[in-house]
Amino acid sequence: MVCTLGAAIPPYTPHAVSVSLPTWKDNISYVEGERQVIDAMVTGYPRFFTHLAVQELARQCRQKFGPWGEACMLFPSRKFADACRSFMMGRGNEQGIDIPIRLVQHIICAHNSSSIELHIVLYPEKYYSIAKQFWQHTGLGISSRLAERCLIMLQNQNQQPVSLTPPGIRVKSSNKHYSAQLPRESQAENVIEDLDRDQSIHIEERYGGNLPQDAAASAKRAMKRRIASFLVCESPSDWSICGPQGSEVGSSVRGLHKVSEDDVYLYPAGMSAIWHAHQLILATRPPSKSICFGFPYTDTLKILQKWGPGCEFIGDVRDEDFNKLEKFLERESAECPGQAPASALFTEFPSNPLLRCADLPRLRTLADRHDFLIVIDNTIGNFVNVEVLPYCDIVVSSLSKIFSGDANTLGGSLVLNPRGKHYTTLKQHLVTTFEDTYFDEDAIYMERNSRDLARRIRIIDKNAEAVCDFLYARSVASGSPLKNTVLKDVYYPKYITTENYDKCKVSADAGYGGLFSLAFVTPEAARVFFDTLSCYKGPSLGTNFTLACPYTILAHYFEMDWAAKYGIGEYLVRVSVGMEDTQTLLEDFGKALTAAQATLTSSTN
Repeated sequence: MVCTLGAAIPPYTPHAVSVSLPTWKDNISYVEGERQVIDAMVTGYPRFFTHLAVQELARQCRQKFGPWGEACMLFPSRKFADACRSFMMGRGNEQGIDIPIRLVQHIICAHNSSSIELHIVLYPEKYYSIAKQFWQHTGLGISSRLAERCLIMLQNQNQQPVSLTPPGIRVKSSNKHYSAQLPRESQAENVIEDLDRDQSIHIEERYGGNLPQDAAASAKRAMKRRIASFLVCESPSDWSICGPQGSEVGSSVRGLHKVSEDDVYLYPAGMSAIWHAHQLILATRPPSKSICFGFPYTDTLKILQKWGPGCEFIGDVRDEDFNKLEKFLERESAECPGQAPASALFTEFPSNPLLRCADLPRLRTLADRHDFLIVIDNTIGNFVNVEVLPYCDIVVSSLSKIFSGDANTLGGSLVLNPRGKHYTTLKQHLVTTFEDTYFDEDAIYMERNSRDLARRIRIIDKNAEAVCDFLYARSVASGSPLKNTVLKDVYYPKYITTENYDKCKVSADAGYGGLFSLAFVTPEAARVFFDTLSCYKGPSLGTNFTLACPYTILAHYFEMDWAAKYGIGEYLVRVSVGMEDTQTLLEDFGKALTAAQATLTSSTN
């Protein structure tokens, strides 16, 4: 059985990054803000749902520093608080509104002399929706673990009984369908109902030892080396040292030499890495539009549109879209001779949710000809299966996804290509401006989770390909001769833009990743298929367990006509395959497909 509505995914995880929305109707009710769904949620995806610990800390800060009628948002850095204020004032000015905003620095000290610095943005409550845009798009807000640590320190200051679990973390649901196969947190005993902090940490750590809390710098260095080496050397022999600072880790599989851990920058979230990449380009390149090539995850496009001179959006990556791109570059070059027609091009490899891949060598040729940068989000392709750095200037990735796998912490990375034409300029700017705001405890968990990345991806690749082959053979797109074919198409790199994906595969036997999307011939078939699935159902992807969602409903509910123009249909089901037993997965998807096909039979009777 699936998790109950609003429960944490994975269960028994106070810092879970997904939430159970088990039916199609639940997802619609969630985006429409219906109280019976919102009130049932004990957690949610962190950039869309404010974690209960963050809510409580914000309440205390508002009570201490803000008069009645003010709301606040919390940031780990003065720079981020300033950026939030600038964004809110800019959006207000566009609407002819002067938004009064105050910044407060709050230093919370512990008895052992350690301290945490909070930066509080206070504003009238009625402008919450504008502040929330900044929080959601940038991923710069404080993490739930940082909020929890602040609450502990505040409680100790007041000599109150210390309860380290934020209010509302009461988990009663479980997914027994895959309980024997799920790793780590997902195998936690179902008898636990109320978790105190000791129990919660025990569950999070029980299947792998975390580094001690004072080893966060080593954990971050280990992750940077892991990313820089593209998994050439996955496990240093001494985690407390992890090699000399800044040491070179060797060449990549495609011969890209001198990639160093110093070319890797860690951020609190994937969107934070993307926002910082865009800010880096705005700071180092002449003012010019950005290009978004291919249909991206929604907040990437919002970042390019809301910061800087604007964005040229080209919603697909096929030959006709390359023609549009070339015409745009030629037109801009003609209008401004001697200037680059664009500052940078952003693309995903593969894209979310249609899993299409741009021809990266062709893009590289255009970038060299017109002198713009290329930024590639390889979150879905991942470091193990594809290598895209030789074709771009910057690689960004959400480490919260498959790099972590456990869905219990956030993180993001930015990697500079040391052979890029503009590497020196980009590097010099980062050396002088980079601020490490990745909370130590989040980094500790991320380091632990990512140690076996290559092993997990191999299992997930195998499972996803087996499930996709099963479904594709029964789809209209494959020319299936089956009657009552309920599947219209299976979006997966093995079947679409495959030649572009294969150009970047690390090796011939590398897989196609764990993500795919399904299009159905009728809305009812999509709903029944989704509701019948027995896996976890909620936002996010790249988890060690299978996770499904009605993607367009969650990401584009209020702009579905616009999304449909780019092939993102309303009744799209996106699936992130996990590490369960392959046959169990096939049986579950077969059961859901049979139920969906029955809707066609009943409609013709």
